[in-house]
Amino acid sequence: MTETANQSADGRSLHSRIQSDIADKITSGAWAPGHRIPFEHELTQQYGCSRMTVNKALTVLARAGLIERHRRAGSFVKSRQSEAAVLEIHDIRVEVEALGLEYRYVLASRRRHAADEAEAARLGIAAGEPVVKLACVHFAGERPFCHEDRLVSLDAVPDAGGEAFENTAPGPWLLTRVPWSAAEHRIMADAAGPVVAAALGLKPDAPVLVVERRTWSGEQPVTFVRLSYPAGAHALVARFAPAGDSQAAATTMISTR
Repeated sequence: MTETANQSADGRSLHSRIQSDIADKITSGAWAPGHRIPFEHELTQQYGCSRMTVNKALTVLARAGLIERHRRAGSFVKSRQSEAAVLEIHDIRVEVEALGLEYRYVLASRRRHAADEAEAARLGIAAGEPVVKLACVHFAGERPFCHEDRLVSLDAVPDAGGEAFENTAPGPWLLTRVPWSAAEHRIMADAAGPVVAAALGLKPDAPVLVVERRTWSGEQPVTFVRLSYPAGAHALVARFAPAGDSQAAATTMISTR
């Protein structure tokens, strides 16, 4: 096989195909934790592509937590499932693409208004302050992957008032504009309400895994987001280090799709 404009025979980009092939071997269990991924030069020969293309695929897989890379030693399977950091502020697109699936984002609703008491309590602001309320769905291939409900403080992020969010998800958009300094996470099991169930293609009251996050810039609240995932497709793994360590705890979310 030879590389033609970085496209594989099925029309996908070559780095997407490499990424998908490796992810499939990991998520299927064919490659166990600790298994060494073929070296870059071996993948270059296997796929008939440039080393840059291989490196791009491995970089995405490493960012999503599927593999870990060690200089000179190579790359190794980090987990038996696809992972995305929960306690980090990350882009859901990376999690989806690490599974070798096409990512798609759909904005369901957007409303600018004065926060009511419940919204103000969630975001940590005073009732009546201006906010943008968003609902959107993230897809992995043809399947709904995650439902997102988000409040953004317009006092903290005035530009959000003029942003349509039709083509860009609010999470990565905020990351490029607001220097957040602190985040608080709450993780729980819940029953899907009518809106979330319909968006995720679930039965009403089906179990969902919920991650709620608030972020601040200095002392100013920036955003509150509630991410709902089908419970049967996700689990949580936490790794801990001794107290006082700068990396005291790291929690990851595993996607089994």
